[in-house]
Parts: sequence; structure tokens; C-alpha cells
Amino acid sequence: MKKSIFGTLLQLESVFLLITGAVSFFYKEEDWWVFMSCAALSFVIGGITLSIGKWKARHASEDQGKYFSRADSFMVVTLTWVLFSLIGMIPYMLLAGMSIDDAMFEAMSGFTTTGASVISDVDGLSQGLKFWRCITQWMGGLGIVVFTFALVPTVEMRNNKIFSAETSGIGMDKLSPKIATTARRLMMIYLVLTIICGLFYYAGPMNAFDAICHSFTTTATGGFSTHTASIAYYNSPYIEYVASVFMFLSSLNFGMFYYAIIRRWDIIRSNEELNAFVKIVLTAVVVFVLLFNFASHTSESLYALPVGFEEQFRSALFHVTSTISSTGYAATKFDYVAWGDVYLMPTLILMIIGSCAGSTAGGIKVVRFVVAMKAIQNEFIKQLHPRAVLSVNLGGRVLDNDRMRRTLCFVIIYMALVMAGVIIMSYMGIDIVTALGSSITALSNIGPGAGLTGPASNFSEIHSVAKWLMSFYMLVGRLEIYTVLFLFMPSFYKK
Repeated sequence: MKKSIFGTLLQLESVFLLITGAVSFFYKEEDWWVFMSCAALSFVIGGITLSIGKWKARHASEDQGKYFSRADSFMVVTLTWVLFSLIGMIPYMLLAGMSIDDAMFEAMSGFTTTGASVISDVDGLSQGLKFWRCITQWMGGLGIVVFTFALVPTVEMRNNKIFSAETSGIGMDKLSPKIATTARRLMMIYLVLTIICGLFYYAGPMNAFDAICHSFTTTATGGFSTHTASIAYYNSPYIEYVASVFMFLSSLNFGMFYYAIIRRWDIIRSNEELNAFVKIVLTAVVVFVLLFNFASHTSESLYALPVGFEEQFRSALFHVTSTISSTGYAATKFDYVAWGDVYLMPTLILMIIGSCAGSTAGGIKVVRFVVAMKAIQNEFIKQLHPRAVLSVNLGGRVLDNDRMRRTLCFVIIYMALVMAGVIIMSYMGIDIVTALGSSITALSNIGPGAGLTGPASNFSEIHSVAKWLMSFYMLVGRLEIYTVLFLFMPSFYKK
């Protein structure tokens, strides 16, 4: 059954490669044959593994091929993302002349919707390769497995372990008892949001190609652009406002859109994570506007700062939504490194917190942040009242000890991975600021880091080993730590 899933997924990737080849052919580029060849390769490999899987399923017992253990689910999801990136990096190597290190980094950054890049001249790329960069983020935003369950319902199984291994935090049982139905509803919401976003972009200074590509990377909260200057290329307040709105919307739990459609406003109003997220965004916008006006600045940073209330508000809104949504777009006068050191720490905090569970965004997720803060508050109260019996409530329901433990362990592991990344990269001669910013941005799937990997530069100059480490961190962050790290546990290999 595992080989059948791999085969189906690889054939799905071939479809997107064919679409990219058609785009390249439409623009009369010679690159189209590369995408068609990669599509054929992906389809053939997928067909072979699918045939092997079906043959083994026919010779297996009735239940053996239909049920996945949790360990099987983690392995299938992780290897799927690795396989997609291995095939997805081939166009970068053949068309952009990238090394294996750079091509794997770029492909993994695309599929994990991180948006970090090693390409210094995006404008110089072919239309086909630009489209491939953006559509990989659109695929990875919703999730490769979710796409498969939505488009190929024949792979649906009797349990939801493989689905939940990729879509941590999405309330599947609330949207529908059936996995395929939930996947299709999520897919429809994602598609409609992408189309509306593209139409708004097209109504501004973007042409049709740019509008489509940016709608892919906005709703996926990926951040890849068709231009080196990103959103700043258009120098358009309209585009910045549109991007801010759709980055915010894409940061919400997609289940909230479904409840809005069926008019379950009571569920939306009582969603504690949504309320906390809105408050964090509004507070952060106010903080950055105040910093623009009252923080001490050097003469160099003053040159880069927005001027006037409207520009300050727009820059703060764009910066906050771009950062907390893990999109990582760059807009006019958007460079928190150039603004000065006082802006770096609030930016890193937004990167760490991230957006809502069940969205396309990265980070620890607001719901975990809320739970951790409530647990800390309870501990302080218990210091004053040792006999008090306290619990953590979320949305009117008491969290059990198992969920509490998993949430707190997730936060601890996240911080430990950041520290490990800083230490390892420091041994490579990379400065602390760059190492810290890079580790956080990779784990949170943001894109721009700090120091040498800040918004005004990219990851092309860092050590090759650091690129592989950050590629691994991007995968770990996208699959929410447990799914990937479990494969490195000795218990995984014990029956």
C-alpha cells in the first residue's frame, strides 16, 4: 500500500510538471522539453511503484494493505516530500545551472512554502521556471497528501493517520467524518481563495502571469515572486494592501472559512486561537508604527524608514502579515535589517509564533502559544496556591494532559532545534545573527532571515553544509517536527 501511495503522489507531481511545460511552450521557450521530460520521469517512476504496490496488495491479507500504522504514516509523508523535492530540483539544475546543494535548497524551499532562495536574479529566469517555483509553493501550501486525497479519492484509507501526519492542527472530524470529503472542502476553499486573490492582483499593475504566480504564493504563504525585488518591484500601495489582506486570510484556520460558509458564526466567535491571532496582529501593527515614530534611529536607518502615517501603517501592516503568515514578501521600504536592531527582535518573535493551526502558514502556531502561556500562568498561580486544582481551557474545553504535554514538548523541541542550528552554523564561521535568523526562518518556513540572509539578500553565500541543514529544517518545520524527527528515533525501527 505504501508503494501505491508513492506512485499516486509521483504521478500527481507529473501533472503539475506538465502544466508548467505547457506554460513554457505557450511563451515559446525552449525549456518546455525539460518540464515534459521531468513529467515523464515522475509519471514512469510513479507508475512502476504503483504497479508494485498493487501487486503486493493483491497478495496481502484483506486488512494488511488498508491500514496504516502511525509509523508508516510518518514515513510515507516525509519520504513523499523528499521525493517531490528530488524530482522538483531537476529543472533548477538543467535550466539555471544550479549545483545539487542549491537546487535541493530551492526545491525544498518551494514545496515547504518557505520562500528562502539562492537565486540572485529571478528576473533572468525563464517564464517556465518562474511558474514552477510558484506552483510548487501552491502544491505545498495545502499539502501534497491533501491534494492527493482531494483529487484522487481512490487512495482514501480506513484511517486518517497519513492525512493527519501532514495536516497537523486541521479539525478533520469537524469538517467531515470522511477524509476525502474534508480534503475536497479544504481544496475548494484554497482554490477559491487563490482565484479571488489573483483577480485582485490582476486589477492592479500586475499582468496575468504575475497575478497568477503571486496568487499561488500568497495563498500558500510561500513568498516566491516572479521578480528579484518581490512585491517592491511594482512600487504599488494597492498591491501591498491586497497582499496584506490575503496573507492575513491565508493565515487563518481554513476550517473557519468552512464554518463561515455554513453560517456557524458561533464557532467562529468562540475560536480562541482566531481571537488571539487577530489581537497579536493588531498589537504588532501598532508596535511597529510606534517604533517608526519614537524609536532612536541612525542616519542610515532613517533613509530606509517609511514616512507619513499612511506609509508607516501600510509598511507595518505588510511587515506584520508577511512575517507572521510566514510568507516573507518584500515590499517598498520593507527591510527590518535596514530599519535597525530595534526591529529585529519583534520580527523574530512574530516568526516564532506564526499563524493559526490548519492554515498554510508556519511557525509554532498561535494555538500552541496560547496553551503554553496558559500553562505558565497556572504554574505561577500554583506557586501561591499549592492546593489549587487548575486546568487549561481552550475554546470552552479542558485540554487533557496528553495534549498539554505534546504542545509544551513541541515548543521545547522547536527552541532546541533553533539553538542547535545556531551552534552548528557558528562552527562554520557564520555570525550569530545570521545563524539565529536562518534557523528560525527555516523552521518557521518564513523565507528571509537576518544578517547575511536578511530580506535584502539570500542564502546563496552560506556554506553548502548549512544549506543542507536549512533544507532539513524547512522540511521539519513544514511537517511540524514530530513527523520527521520520529524517523530518527530507535523505536521507529522496532516492530
